Amino acid sequence: MPRFDMPLEELVNYRPPLTAEPDLDAFWANTLQQAAQQPLNATLEKQDYPALGCTVFKLTYDGWQGSRIAAWYLRPEGDGPFPGLVQYHGYSGSKAEVFGYLPWALQGYALLAVDVRGQSGDSADTFPYPGGHVKGWMTQGILDPEVYYYRGVYVDCIRALDWLCSNGDVDPQRVGVMGMSQGGGLTLAVASLDARPVLAMPEMPYLAHFRRAVDMAMRQPYLEIPDYLRRWPEREATVWRTLSYFDVMNLASRVRCPVLMTVGLQDDICPPSTVYAAYNQIQSPKEIRVYPYHNHEMVQAHWETKLRWAHHHLKGLDTLKG
Repeated sequence: MPRFDMPLEELVNYRPPLTAEPDLDAFWANTLQQAAQQPLNATLEKQDYPALGCTVFKLTYDGWQGSRIAAWYLRPEGDGPFPGLVQYHGYSGSKAEVFGYLPWALQGYALLAVDVRGQSGDSADTFPYPGGHVKGWMTQGILDPEVYYYRGVYVDCIRALDWLCSNGDVDPQRVGVMGMSQGGGLTLAVASLDARPVLAMPEMPYLAHFRRAVDMAMRQPYLEIPDYLRRWPEREATVWRTLSYFDVMNLASRVRCPVLMTVGLQDDICPPSTVYAAYNQIQSPKEIRVYPYHNHEMVQAHWETKLRWAHHHLKGLDTLKG
């Protein structure tokens, strides 16, 4: 498809007004304080998986409000502590199959791949969302940030770091976060709200600049929001207020670590302007790889770049010059 968003020369300078409410910092400080009081109650179950060079486990732990969150944990062979990576998946997806994470484990990274609550993996979502919502997860609890779906998701993703940094296998000073689409948005959210990541690698991130996304996106899941507002148009101001607490555009200036991001200039799910709206708020060292001919998809050529960045920032190797 042809490009439909702004020209690249406009995107690189695109800084729309932020929509953050005055109590944004207080909201997240209170949320994380509450979350820290919940024991993880983690269980680790070794899996009979035919992988050479690493051991595979299934992890479960208590996330926000006690919902049980599931993840794969891959531990490399040998003595730690290892550098660690947390992987978050795309909307409606799951942690998927272990095989896809073996390249990281065989490069010496302890990797945790998390199932987002209530989506297509093994993580439960027992939170009682009030009010109605349309198909999907974007509008569950959308009338109040205290009960909005992504409050729990962001907390669950940070609690994954709690477990990884405290399990004894991993050096907590060498931990990174990464993901594509929803996983990219969650990567930015975690790096914004938690100081522990020393590297963030979000790809074509979702959950950014909601107003622009609703105007520009041609495919779901952003379109769940106007679907909801067609049913309840009188709730529009309340909806935008709730979403402002979870918009990574509003959070991105808090990122402290180096960031490697991607954008597809033909992306009709996460339009390029929404990606740049978040990227241009980041104050830490950063780089965005622009893919002019890609829609919303994994870029195979980007794997080498991610590996170079991980080796450099998590292992201290001189790999960025290649």
